[in-house]
Amino acid sequence: RNLRDMDVFSKSDPMCVVYHQPFGSKQWQELKRTECIDNTLNPDFMTKVPITYFFEEAQHLKFCVYDLDSNSHDLSQHDFIGGCECTLAQLVSSRTVELTLVNPEYSGNNGTIVITTEELSASKEELSIQFVGKKLENTHWFSSITPFLEFFKSNENGSYTLVHRTETAYKTVNPTWKEMNVQLRTFCSADYDRNLKVVCNEFRSNGSHKEIGTFFTTVRKLMAGPSQDNNYWLINERRKRSKGSSYKNSGEIFVNKSNVRQVYSFIDYIKGGTDMNAFIAIDFTASNGDPRSPKSLHYINPSAPNQYSSAIQSVGEIIEDYDTDKFFPVLGFGARMPPEFTQVSHEFFVNGNSTNPFCHKVQGVLEAYHGCLQRVQLYGPTNFAPIINHVARFAQESRGGDKYFILLILTDGIITDMPITKEAIVNASRLPLSIIIVGIGNADFDAMEELDGDNVRLSSNGRFAERDIVQFVPFRDFLQGGHMDPYTAKLRLAREILAEVPEQFVSYMKTNNIVPQPPKDSIAMPQSGNLVAS
Repeated sequence: RNLRDMDVFSKSDPMCVVYHQPFGSKQWQELKRTECIDNTLNPDFMTKVPITYFFEEAQHLKFCVYDLDSNSHDLSQHDFIGGCECTLAQLVSSRTVELTLVNPEYSGNNGTIVITTEELSASKEELSIQFVGKKLENTHWFSSITPFLEFFKSNENGSYTLVHRTETAYKTVNPTWKEMNVQLRTFCSADYDRNLKVVCNEFRSNGSHKEIGTFFTTVRKLMAGPSQDNNYWLINERRKRSKGSSYKNSGEIFVNKSNVRQVYSFIDYIKGGTDMNAFIAIDFTASNGDPRSPKSLHYINPSAPNQYSSAIQSVGEIIEDYDTDKFFPVLGFGARMPPEFTQVSHEFFVNGNSTNPFCHKVQGVLEAYHGCLQRVQLYGPTNFAPIINHVARFAQESRGGDKYFILLILTDGIITDMPITKEAIVNASRLPLSIIIVGIGNADFDAMEELDGDNVRLSSNGRFAERDIVQFVPFRDFLQGGHMDPYTAKLRLAREILAEVPEQFVSYMKTNNIVPQPPKDSIAMPQSGNLVAS
């Protein structure tokens, strides 16, 4: 509330970043980022922050608010408005807390942040629903309106909390919004009869959105789907008072379709027998340097692993636990092959065995990698598409939910077949596949961010990826200028690059209506309290 305005000709575009200190550590680690809300000094963030609560621990949190100036993921490229610190216990005991934002470089008023905390129910149900509008009130003479909906759930003290916001429907008084999927445990605290307030707003680029009208409902009513009970009049109290008895409504909202379904977790599928299959692809282009030179990224140092080996160990040791047979196909690209060394291959087996390219466990992968450096001639260019298409062919054959594929690509430079790679990723986005790209060395990897569709969905020739399946991470970000020991760097790398895989996995299963098989073994698991902060 009342954030400091960092922009000259418009209002700030705020986003909040939440940090926590892991148990036993004094280092802040990023936990979650909210969405960015354009042109406002009083944003209501829709993003929720799930946190596991432990009574016996002092769980320290930090909230930092930034004014975003671009699509860059790098926070140093944005203006810091202010931040504050507290403990999760403070939030739990007070439910709603308003804290002052502090900026060491600015002593004036930076604004405040209001944090509401509630316990999540164990519900795994999800509501899929679509709304349409009819004859929304337009007070403009020469232009149309761009409406959107905001959903608020009622709290025990009579206040309301924002739980969902639709996209805008461009310049129409008869909008059809996209079908929305919301988890009931956050949408209505899994209470079908909890009151919901729905506000229809007219979007304005300066951030001062105008209310068209409001209606109230419950999830129990919405579940009934298209019916007379789910036809709602939008009521604008200000317009109602000014027009008196002549006022009828400011438009109507209808439920076009609705259903509630069970939401399954990553663990549900793993317990049901879904097998994780990892492919590893290694860059053997000449830009890595002569493997015999200590300056080479491929140099084998007996006393310490190079970045390629560290990345293989980081990811492989975790994926290995989910892979039933522990065998990894390992591919190479960008090298000239023996015996003639005249032809560059962008898709070869690192162990040199075309009939059995599998390496047993991580140690087998490392041995094959070290041996390959002695056989091939590093060359170039850096092409990803052949490797992605190779793995995609396997994923194409296993679309029923019994297998899920992870492709780990380790590379030192910018790819040279970007258009073809984008097309390959867009094609693969409909398959049970996640792609992890780790940048090795100190090259300029800015172009790689385009493949990581966190901010803008990847597209090729007018087609958009069905899912975000790519995660890109530069390994150098985890070395901290050499101040971090290699073991800790490996742990942090593994956590960062694998964090999105469960969500990508579940999104594939959900999109294709695949339900998990019954658990192979029923083992009781301990329960922890789950909280969500908004």
